[in-house]
Amino acid sequence: MISKHIIEELSRIVGKTNILSSPAQIKDFSTDGTKLVFYPDVIVFPKSTEKVSKILALANKEKIPVIPRGAGTGMSGGALAVKGGIVLGMNKMDRILYIDKENMLCKVQPGVITEKLQKEVKKYGLFYPPYPASAHLSTIGGNVAECAGGLRAVKYGVTRDYVMGLKIVLPTGEILNTGTKTVKGVVGYDLTRLIVGSEGTLAVITEIILKLIPAPEFKKTIVLFFEDIDSSIKTVIKILHAKIIPTILEFMDELCLDCIKEDLYIPASTKSMLIIELDGKKSSVIEDMENIEKICKTESRAKIYIPEGEEEQKIWDIRNNLSPSMYKLKPNKVSEDIAVPISNIPEMVSYIKWLEKQYNIPIPVFGHAGDGNLHVNIMFDKTKKEESDKAKELVSKVLRKAVELEGTISGEHGIGITKAPYLDIEIPAHGIQLMKRIKKAFDPNNILNPGKIFCRSI
Repeated sequence: MISKHIIEELSRIVGKTNILSSPAQIKDFSTDGTKLVFYPDVIVFPKSTEKVSKILALANKEKIPVIPRGAGTGMSGGALAVKGGIVLGMNKMDRILYIDKENMLCKVQPGVITEKLQKEVKKYGLFYPPYPASAHLSTIGGNVAECAGGLRAVKYGVTRDYVMGLKIVLPTGEILNTGTKTVKGVVGYDLTRLIVGSEGTLAVITEIILKLIPAPEFKKTIVLFFEDIDSSIKTVIKILHAKIIPTILEFMDELCLDCIKEDLYIPASTKSMLIIELDGKKSSVIEDMENIEKICKTESRAKIYIPEGEEEQKIWDIRNNLSPSMYKLKPNKVSEDIAVPISNIPEMVSYIKWLEKQYNIPIPVFGHAGDGNLHVNIMFDKTKKEESDKAKELVSKVLRKAVELEGTISGEHGIGITKAPYLDIEIPAHGIQLMKRIKKAFDPNNILNPGKIFCRSI
C-alpha cells in the first residue's frame, strides 16, 4: 500500500488533476484485454518526459512498482499491476510532435492512437503500415512496447521495422535518446531494438521516431471461400510463390465463419475463408487480382467474392470484430497467438482440430496466414471446473506443438503474465538467465513492470 506521503509527492509532480486514487477510479485501470484483474494503488498521468523522470526517481528510491499503460488493449497482461503500485497512464502524452515529409519520418508521444497517426500522415501522402486489429484504440507506445504485428505484416513487417529512435526514461529516472533519424547507424549496441518489445520492463518510452513510406496508390479486397482448410493454406503458399505479396492475407476456419455468418453471406459447404488485400500501383494490383483468380480457378477451386464500395470496408469491420464475436460460442476464452512457418500451418491447424475433438471444446482458429501467425481461441465456461481444466491443458499442448513445428509461442501479444509459465518451452534456461541479467542492469530495484515475463504463475 502506498503511503499518503508518496501520493502527495506524486500530486506535486503531476498536479492533483492528473492523479487518481479512489477505489472507483482505480477499478477502470485494473484490467486489460485479458480480463484478468489486479488493482494498482494509484494512477498517475504525466504530460512530459521530465515528469516521468521524477516519478521513476521517486519510485526507485521508495522501491514502488511502476506499470506503464497505454490503452489497456494488450492480450498478455503487460499493463496489469500484479504487485500493486503506480500505474503510469501515458494517455495524456498524445501529441504528434511533427511529420517530416521530406525525410519520411515522424516523431510522436506514446499516447497517440495508432489509427489517428495513420490518418494524419495520409494527409502528407505518407503511410504508417503497422495495423493491429485494435488500431482504433491502441496507442503507439503500447504497440512499441509489445512490438505489435497485425494484419499487414506479410508485406510491411511489424512495429519494430518502423521504429528509428526513442526517448526513454530508465527506472532510475535517467533520460536517454536511442537510435537515429538515418537509415544507417551502428554506434554501440542497438538499444532501440532492445526496448521495442520489452513489454515496459526496461524503460518508459516518452517519444518515438517512426519511419514512414509513400502511401500506396490503390488497394483492393478479395474474399475466397474453400470447402476444406488444406486448400486455403495451400492457396496462400501458391499466391506467395507466384510473386504476389498481399498487404493482408487473413485466414478463418469454419467455427470463425459460424460466428460471423449473420453479417456476411457465406456459401454452403464453406469450411475456411481467406480475405486478401492488395495495394500498390493500380495496374499492378489489377494484375495480381487476375493472377489470384487464375490460381483459384485452375488449382484451388475456391469461390471468389470481390466486394465493392461500402461492402469492402464491411469485410474488414467484420474481420476486426471477429475476436469478440467468438463469445457466441462460450462465455470465456484463452486467446493464443502462436506463429509457425507458413508451410507448417496445415499441420498446426490439423492438430488443433484434433484437440478440439479430443477435448470436446470449441477452438476457432484465425489469423495472419501470410506470415504464419495464428490466433487460437480456446473457448470455455469458467464456471465449469472441468472446462477450465481442459482449457489450461490445451494451452500447453498448443504452445508446445508450435515450438515443435519450428514456431513461437507468441507472434505479437508478448509474454506478460499469461504466457510467462510457458517461457521455457521456447527459451532455454541460460537464455532466460541472460535476459534476467539485462533486466537487472536496467532496473536494479525491479520497480518497472515487475512480475512480467519471468514469473512462473499468475
